[in-house]
Amino acid sequence: MALMITDECINCDVCEPECPNEAIFLGPEIYQIDPARCTECIGHFDEPQCVQVCPVACIPIHPEHVESRETLWLKYQRLTAQARADAAATLPPPAEGLANS
Repeated sequence: MALMITDECINCDVCEPECPNEAIFLGPEIYQIDPARCTECIGHFDEPQCVQVCPVACIPIHPEHVESRETLWLKYQRLTAQARADAAATLPPPAEGLANS
């Protein structure tokens, strides 16, 4: 069950930095949630952090992206594996003297 941000959003900017999956972004008019990245914070927190901090309660479950907890857990695992791979790809190669240690 990915979440969505409704048009009641007041662009207060509090939800975006709270998302551990970086699923929230500023759209043309209001913030939006990428359902491919939203795990409802499963794997990170007990409750969706964006819902917790939203002052106008405009973040319901997205009716077009209903997912089980198991599916959200698998998405979390895929996203974190990809983040680790991306981080490893940006590391500089070991110094020549350290490579054979």
